[in-house]
Formats: sequence, structure tokens, C-alpha cells
Amino acid sequence: MNITGIREGEPLPFHLRNEDGQILAYRGQLAQRDVLERLVFRGRQLFIDAAEDHAGAWDDSGNDGPILRPRGQNWYDYQEEANVLLRLPDDPRFLARLTRFHDHLRDLAIANPDAALLALFYLSTIEVRFYSATHAMLVSVMCGLAARNVLNWPEAKERTLSLAALSMNVGMTELQDTLARQTTPLAPDQKPQVANHAARSMSLLHRAGVTDPDWLEAVRLHHASFSGGLGDEVPWAERMAHLIQRADSFGARRAPRATRAPLVAARAMQAIYFDDNKQIDPAGAALIKAVGIHTPGSFVQLETGEVAIVVKRGQITTTPKVLVLVNGDGIALSRFIVRDTALPGQRVARAMERSEVKVSINLERILAFA
Repeated sequence: MNITGIREGEPLPFHLRNEDGQILAYRGQLAQRDVLERLVFRGRQLFIDAAEDHAGAWDDSGNDGPILRPRGQNWYDYQEEANVLLRLPDDPRFLARLTRFHDHLRDLAIANPDAALLALFYLSTIEVRFYSATHAMLVSVMCGLAARNVLNWPEAKERTLSLAALSMNVGMTELQDTLARQTTPLAPDQKPQVANHAARSMSLLHRAGVTDPDWLEAVRLHHASFSGGLGDEVPWAERMAHLIQRADSFGARRAPRATRAPLVAARAMQAIYFDDNKQIDPAGAALIKAVGIHTPGSFVQLETGEVAIVVKRGQITTTPKVLVLVNGDGIALSRFIVRDTALPGQRVARAMERSEVKVSINLERILAFA
């Protein structure tokens, strides 16, 4: 890219990267022309990802495609990309970018669902900076898996469902991130924004060019209460909203807040398994069957006393494959051990909170086992 359009002293609206995708200057950093000129003088080429170019000021290509998709892009990159994208529903390129991002996320989830679940469940529990974006990706992937692998929905309906889940909160993305860090009750001006965000999200999506009535109606209804099933007699939009509502509830319980720790995965799953009438909720049951009681990315203690992270779902919802991080004597391992919790003596004894696991996690290294 040409640096002549960069304005001195203004925050960069995206990361500046080298040809390998490594960040040379961070989004939000104040632009210093002399520093950038030195980089260029030393022969460094500067690139941006068009998905991060939310102002569009430096998109010299004249189209919606990315100038560069950095090689080796990881889940932290997807998290940041979604964070930028979902804050800009009024951008004229929003729908094209949203659809492209969704399709890439969906492809990843289809190719390796355990890796997608591991990354998103883990990221959703460790910090709150990108809460809204991470939550939206997680709910989208969960709903897609349940629709494809458990409910056997037609591909077109499953895709509409996961698009609706990804875009359900575009009416309050920034506010969601604020509330995740907020230690005080809702302010008077925040209450109506929260109460009306589903209708506002639908309106913004319609204005952005969404014409699919099931997508729009599923977003509008995603905080409604549902007591019925998911049978053919139920309109598609209501079935979609029901799944989104259950997955949304689960993801919210799994995420930390400034005022509370996240629920362990098993307890959060129990909360969506039953409806308000204490009956088994078909949407909650489908989601649990799709992702497991002990989801990839969650932490468990085994009968051996070992502490592990779940990396793959098992044949049944309670017997995942895990990676031992800490041995039975409480010593962190430098070389991980894979366990199958379906085997006698290696079963899960209890679910654990992330705060109980006193070891650092290298997500990319863990993902290699998924």
C-alpha cells in the first residue's frame, strides 16, 4: 500500500502488516509518518487486510475483496476482524464483508469442528475486550453444528441460521463490550438500548441489504421465550431463533464479566437443557449433543487428579478427548499427554474454571491436537 494517505497523528483504523501478515503498527496507534517512511525506506512492504479497513480510506483496489489475507492468520485475527466488522453495520460494504467472513468461519467449522469450538470456547472465557465478536462467532458455530449434525436441516436453512446468529447483536456490539467490563448496574440510557437491540439489529440488517425474511425474523426473535419444539409445524424463523436463544444463553454464561467469573461448561449446559417449565428444551438438547457437555476449550480434572483441556468431543457428550496440562502431583507438563476419558481410570471427575488452571496456554500449540 501507499503511505501517502496516512494522516500524521491520527489513530490507524487497522493493523499495518508485512508480507507475512506480522503486525508492524497496531490499529489505534497514532500514525507517525517518519517511522513508516523508515520502514518503507528499509524495503519493508506494508499491507492491510481490507476487512480491517473499516474507513475504506486506503482500499486502492476499488472492490470489496481483501488486499491481503495474511498467511497463517489465526483465531486471534478472526476475533479482531469480527470485532471491526460487527461495529459497522452502516458501512455500504457491510453485507458483502459479513457474508464473506461468515462463509470463511463456516468453512473452518465444517473442516474441523473441534478446532473451531476449542478456539472460540477458549477465547470466550479468557478476556472481555472482544466479547461481542467472540460471542457472535461462537453462537454461529454452535448453531451451525447443531443444525447440520443433529437436526439435519437443509443446507440453505442452516446457513441462514448461522448468518443470523453471527449478526444478531449488530444493534449493540459496542454496548455489549462496554457492559462486559462495566461494574455498575445498567444506566438509564443503556436500558432501552439493551431492551430494543434485537429489533434494532433487524432494522440495521434490512437497511444493509438483507432480504431473507427468516434471517431478519430470527434476529428479531432471538430473545423471545420458546416452549414448543423444532418440528415442521414451527416456522423456520422461530426454529432458528429458538436455537440462537439457547446458544446465546449458554455463551453468555460461559463468558466472564467484570463482576463475575464464567460458569464452567457443564453447569452452563445444564442451564440450557431445560426450559422455563423445567421440561427438556429441544434446542438446548440439540446444542448439547452437537458440542458436548465438556466442550472443546473447557477444563476438567480427571480421576487421576490430572488437569486437562478438552480438545475433541467424544462418542458421547461426557467422554471427550483431553490434553493433560498438569499431572496428578500438580506439576505442569512441558510435553502434553492425550487422554481418552471414555477409558476406565481416565474419566472426568469434575469440570474446572479457567482461573483454577495455573498454567499459561498457547492456543496455537493446543489447536495442533484438535
